[in-house]
Amino acid sequence: MSTTQQLNLTKGTEAKSPGRWLALAVLVLAVLLVAVDATVLGLATPSLSEDLKPSGTQLLWIGDIYSFVIAGLLVSMGSLGDRIGRKKLLLIGATAFGAVSVLNAYATSPEMMIVARALLGVAGATLMPSTLALIRNIFHDRKERSLAIGIWGATASAGAAVGPVVGGALLQHFWWGSVFLINLPVMAALVLVGIKLLPESKNPVAGPWDLISVGLSLVGVIGVVYAIKEVASHGLTWEVVAAAVIGAATLYAFVRRQHTLASPLLDMRLFKHRGFSGAVLADLLTVFGLSGLVFFLSQFLQLVQGREPLEAGLAELPAAIGAVVTGLIAGRYARRFSVRAIVAGGLGAIGLALAVITLVHKETGYPLLGAALLVVGLGAGFSFTVTADVILSSVPKEQAGSASAVSETAYELGAALGIALLGSIVTGVYQGFATPAAVPADAAAAAHESLGGAVEATAGLAPDAATALVSAAQVAFVDGLRIAAGVGAAVLLATAVAAWFLLKGQKLEDGVEH
Repeated sequence: MSTTQQLNLTKGTEAKSPGRWLALAVLVLAVLLVAVDATVLGLATPSLSEDLKPSGTQLLWIGDIYSFVIAGLLVSMGSLGDRIGRKKLLLIGATAFGAVSVLNAYATSPEMMIVARALLGVAGATLMPSTLALIRNIFHDRKERSLAIGIWGATASAGAAVGPVVGGALLQHFWWGSVFLINLPVMAALVLVGIKLLPESKNPVAGPWDLISVGLSLVGVIGVVYAIKEVASHGLTWEVVAAAVIGAATLYAFVRRQHTLASPLLDMRLFKHRGFSGAVLADLLTVFGLSGLVFFLSQFLQLVQGREPLEAGLAELPAAIGAVVTGLIAGRYARRFSVRAIVAGGLGAIGLALAVITLVHKETGYPLLGAALLVVGLGAGFSFTVTADVILSSVPKEQAGSASAVSETAYELGAALGIALLGSIVTGVYQGFATPAAVPADAAAAAHESLGGAVEATAGLAPDAATALVSAAQVAFVDGLRIAAGVGAAVLLATAVAAWFLLKGQKLEDGVEH
């Protein structure tokens, strides 16, 4: 190695790869597809149900198993990438994602579909932490890296909102399997470009991959996420409590085991860094606010205001646009002002937008809803992007995969919490509405299950009774939405205050370069 090269390495200004921005474009496309696949199936559920005829329980597993598996394997896959090489893991995962997408598209039974979705989750878990860790190793200039992470963060934030638009557009022209086949050309491009342009990187002293820790992480996270989601759907049952207890106990065992290993799957000492812990908390609750609002406004736009799925998806685009805009400039503003100002400001913006949703009613015009979604997107772009940068900057390069996995796990848990906790509030308020007198008992029972159930329960009812039932259900849903938005606003505003103190003195330039 020459003296000049040594000086460059010491200063952290290694030679810039000429193909780094093309490599980034492929990486963020992979992230977009993983995020889109989490929501795109929602609109395809009716036609999929007609073809495969799953039971109610099977349909829930088809919808949930993908995110369960991703959440459970992110930490393990991030650590595996640190050991065997992030490029190698990414290319293997991309190939598997494309192949399993075909299996999803042509599934012929509910059981086959559940297995295919689970396998897609395994492949997705290899992609998310690898992409962020590779960005850390492709972009050595801190300002360029902040911009690259901004593009990555904007794509991840926007993916959930883009899913319904993509799904709606495809389902107007093709069968439900098309929502999976769109993955093939992107994954093929990722593999072909990745082989040539992506650098290999790994932790040279990572040690063996502890399979016991992998199992504890998988069982623990899936148990907790399952319990959170089931509370929203079915309330507090003994199965939910059992899943929560098993999940929490297993995660405790996982943490204890990491402290005893010479080469842990996840270095728990990272959480002693105040900036790292504060960024992870902000990460989680940013997505909590974003996913909760997008999920429930989707139902509001379709089932209360009567919009078509594609129209509802397009109506939610301001959230994606806002996330992209601020994601691209977040690093620059964090340096001009401060990390804590940008993160706390972003969280505060989401909190204020949720507070505005407490004012909605059935006839609320789109300008107010669109403005709230835009502000949520702007806040999420600022907060999520800067926290991802802080998380990566808080650890040595060798641990980039593990740190990225923590960020991604916070993302998945935040999405689950946003939908489940806010959902339990909406459901609790909704189920208390008074059924109009002319509605039979069986239709009333179906109507109290969900707003969609109320719409379906009107079949066969007299026009006056049907109108009264739907109207009462819609009013109850909007009441629940307003209360949930108020709770979400309080949580986000409190987190903004906490982030202001936790991120005191944190700078993007303070990264540890080893």
